[in-house]
Amino acid sequence: MSTVIVPAGLSMGPRYRYVRPPDPTPECYEVHLGDDLVELTETEAAVWAAAFLYPDRHAKLSVNRESLVRMLETAPKPEPQAARYVDDLIARGLLVEFDPDGDLRPVFSRHKLLPLAQGLGSTPDAPHQHRIGIAAQPLVAVSSDVYAQWSFSFLHPDLWTACAFYADDSEHVAAGGEPLNLTAESLAREVAEVLPLMISAACAALDPIVAS
Repeated sequence: MSTVIVPAGLSMGPRYRYVRPPDPTPECYEVHLGDDLVELTETEAAVWAAAFLYPDRHAKLSVNRESLVRMLETAPKPEPQAARYVDDLIARGLLVEFDPDGDLRPVFSRHKLLPLAQGLGSTPDAPHQHRIGIAAQPLVAVSSDVYAQWSFSFLHPDLWTACAFYADDSEHVAAGGEPLNLTAESLAREVAEVLPLMISAACAALDPIVAS
């Protein structure tokens, strides 16, 4: 599988100047990234926001650096320097690349997964699928394992540690339960396969961990 690209951080919107008469042009756009409030220009903010577009493509894991640049270059308002802006946002941690079939530990150990939407539970017809949405409208359906990571992994130091914690079934087995047959790697891969869609649908966010 090819590498995908997703935005990191939380949008805090535009910031305007304290002037009179009011200046309609934002001073900057802000993104909450880890313990920082990053200031973006209008163009940088537009490039970052473009990585949220097309949930259907994110669901197919078909949004990567190349397709993002191509989309920006051919948009109704083309951005001729799209490749440079994308590279800069990657370097600043505002865009994150990973291979869902590759080694996920380097990326997952540098980020937390934050739940942003409502957990809507399962349905009688699909008890194995847990829905996530906004205003009671489901946007994403995930397995119970991914649902647990979406719900609780932010309590752990990072996403990789959370995957390792939930894959450890030693206490469960000692109490008489059946083995879960999970590993940190298998659980991380399960999360990675739906992570782009969860982020694009505004149901979750990747946030870089803050060094202690």
